[in-house]
Amino acid sequence: MNRRKFIRNISLSSAGFLFINEKLHAKQPPSLPNFKPDPTTWKDDEINISWIGHATVLINFYGTIILTDPVLFERIGVNIFGMTFGPSRFTHPALTAGEIPKPDIILLSHAHMDHMDYETLSTIIDKFPNDIDCITAYNTADVIAELEWKSLKEIDWNEETELQGIKFKALQVKHFGWRYPWEKDRSKGFMTDGRSFNAIILEKNGKKILFGGDTAYQELFKSIKDENIEIAIMPIGAYEPWRKNHCNPEEALIMADEHIGAKYFIPIHTKTFKQGSEPIDEPLTWLNNSVSNYNIKLGLDDIGKTFTLKSI
Repeated sequence: MNRRKFIRNISLSSAGFLFINEKLHAKQPPSLPNFKPDPTTWKDDEINISWIGHATVLINFYGTIILTDPVLFERIGVNIFGMTFGPSRFTHPALTAGEIPKPDIILLSHAHMDHMDYETLSTIIDKFPNDIDCITAYNTADVIAELEWKSLKEIDWNEETELQGIKFKALQVKHFGWRYPWEKDRSKGFMTDGRSFNAIILEKNGKKILFGGDTAYQELFKSIKDENIEIAIMPIGAYEPWRKNHCNPEEALIMADEHIGAKYFIPIHTKTFKQGSEPIDEPLTWLNNSVSNYNIKLGLDDIGKTFTLKSI
């Protein structure tokens, strides 16, 4: 067993549950989502976006299937002797690992265990070896380099790349990047050799989607106000008491509407793991109550729902 795998499997510290106190863990079995997407009905001349749970989103971008931050098992955390120790889900994923269609591209925002889940990624890759491209944040590819990717590429802030007819542009957010607490990351000032964390703009056929990844409230998105973003996929949970690293629904709406100028809002990063002290249903309720105050439309408001943007 190599050193990286040894550290990954036995460490009891992880960024994925830095913010999670044991008393905040979901104790009851995960509930089934209220909705279930059917990707077989999606058309290649449309954009289809389904929220699978947490920051996991399945996107049909005019025929290209993209999966963001896939986390599909009951727990996240460290694996010791085949058992995962960490927080359990509040809600089952809308599609299981076996039901997810083969992604053309997996998009990873950063290396936290609730966004870069090794068990989920290895399960998908074992099913489709050497057949999936992956884009991840600067200085994070080492965590998953052992897997049999078709390609694995890091993308840094303000860097652009093109893959399978889609343009990708990485953006800086206000978060942190270490997977284990002893690691260097950019929030600690290690800009050259620290782990990074991204939001990503995806562009195809003249349409742009922002995948916000994970961020606290910040004004960095004002720099893309003229990018004509169609859809903003934004985190809205785990803000109490972690405002330094996570935004609340109001702040997410301000960024999506006033800073980005997006037409549609898709929520993520809530109703899946109990990572904050706010009630589990508060973020989506707050979002639904506030969205009418902004010049943006709510694309969906629950795990398992699908937003469709038809071609004109």
